[in-house]
Amino acid sequence: MPSETEIELQAAAFRRLQKHLMEDRTDVQNIDMMNLTGFCRNCLSRWYQEAANERGIEMDKMEARELFYGMSMDEWKANYQTEAKPTQQEAFKKAFAENVGKE
Repeated sequence: MPSETEIELQAAAFRRLQKHLMEDRTDVQNIDMMNLTGFCRNCLSRWYQEAANERGIEMDKMEARELFYGMSMDEWKANYQTEAKPTQQEAFKKAFAENVGKE
């Protein structure tokens, strides 16, 4: 497969994942995603930021999150985020250390 086609397919798959997380499954909490998969919406927005920065495009964390979420973090939290239970918070500490803290 030509690399340009592969890149287009990867970009389409990413856009579909983003739509799924931001429109279809807003009920799934970031903390649950991190605890189960080792990444969440914030990780995806960070990877977006890192890719931009690697290409010389200045983008900070909040700008990347707003681009990925399609709204500010304050709006997302107000509309979709629920209070995390103590068990979720404990599991998150471990998942974060194993998946994000090691980078």
